Amino acid sequence: MINPISYNNNHSIYNNPGAYNPKPSLDAINKIQGIYKVSDKEKNSIEKTASSECQTCKSRKYVDGSNESNVSFKSPTHISPGASFSMVRAHEQEHVSNAIRKGNQPGAQLISASVSLKMDVCPECGSSYISGGETRTQIKYDVNNPYGMERKKADESLLKGLFVNFVA
Repeated sequence: MINPISYNNNHSIYNNPGAYNPKPSLDAINKIQGIYKVSDKEKNSIEKTASSECQTCKSRKYVDGSNESNVSFKSPTHISPGASFSMVRAHEQEHVSNAIRKGNQPGAQLISASVSLKMDVCPECGSSYISGGETRTQIKYDVNNPYGMERKKADESLLKGLFVNFVA
């Protein structure tokens, strides 16, 4: 159970309802607002700055680094910081869709697919944006496939002896 707030010397509004006086707090708020008052000249410069996109955000380009040819961003593409989340998320979903398609083929099973997005802050204007993403997929292929068996044998011959425990 959460108890009511109380202060020392019975100054709480719960202990002494007649002691509540909102005027001092309103005076304090008015003083604080007076400190941060913005002049008309400053308002104009703030509005001009806010309306234009900074050069860093304007020149930022996204490009896909995977070997999948049927996804977006194969050529460098500009995305505004406001649209970066939805565009990068949609792009990573294309990779997930490819993994699902590969996992639905005969002799294959999609084990997992996960997406992580990276967020950054522009050093020039301070706006936050999604700077990239990574899709990790794990597909299990049927070992009864003769090509898969040969691949496993080749991997075994390459990996045999790489991990040796000398302490045993």
